[in-house]
Amino acid sequence: MQKFNKIICVDHTKLEDWAIEELQEYSESKVEVYRESPDSEKELLERIGEAEAVIVSWKTQIPESVIKECGNLKYIGMACSLYDDESANVAVDFARDQGITVKGIFDYGDPGVIEFIVSELIGLLHGFGKHQWREMPVELTDKKIGIIGLGTTGQMLAEALLPLGADLYYFSRSRKKEWETKEVKYLNLKELLKITEIISLHLPKNTKLLGEEEFKAFGSGKILINTSLGLPFEEKAFVNWIKPDGNYAIFDGDGGASLSEETKKINRVTSHTKSAGWSAETQRRLSEKVLENLKSYFKK
Repeated sequence: MQKFNKIICVDHTKLEDWAIEELQEYSESKVEVYRESPDSEKELLERIGEAEAVIVSWKTQIPESVIKECGNLKYIGMACSLYDDESANVAVDFARDQGITVKGIFDYGDPGVIEFIVSELIGLLHGFGKHQWREMPVELTDKKIGIIGLGTTGQMLAEALLPLGADLYYFSRSRKKEWETKEVKYLNLKELLKITEIISLHLPKNTKLLGEEEFKAFGSGKILINTSLGLPFEEKAFVNWIKPDGNYAIFDGDGGASLSEETKKINRVTSHTKSAGWSAETQRRLSEKVLENLKSYFKK
């Protein structure tokens, strides 16, 4: 059986114990598992050492400078999503140019995100929590909802909302014609913002899509939901939009992590500390997919 000389989990990857045990089958030396992120690039290099395989969460950067110093490295397994090279915490292109295989995972935390969005939205529409969107409670029926980013999470949200009678629109980098046949209508960004009453953002990390002009187009009496990693908008423009009466915003722990404390305290901003995409089921799926990726390395 082929093995790496050593596998290192360089930070808190959240792999379950059974997955670490299975990793051991592919490592000649004992698998080293760290529970905290390294404090510096120097510490990260010390952790990796002569290892041929590294497992890393989204919290730790593995830049070109680190990869250059790790001459034995053959495999980097990301215990997080790899949407594209630009938003990744690993220098993916550079690593692959050096002959290093880089694998990310997908579709592991999405069900929890969908449950969060639907439950928070219903709570706000009906006034089950601190706020109520309009004077009378309203249903999702016929509400014009815009999904910005129709990837896996956006598609799952559309699947959840269609049976509830919502009127759905989307904007994405590429057209999804198969969803347009399901009555999820494509609009350019400006038109979507003008027409919809509620938007849900599902965009890669480091994407900035909404500024003053876009928030002006969105207008008042609206709801914004963000579960993306980071802020896909300019915070100052968001603050200018949220301050007038009638606008509301909902963030989970990932979507709101980059907000300033001052912004989080604005009355109609709901910012949770927990990540909507993290659950027992998420951890199991993450562990399964990271392991599956590593095993596939030896099937080339």
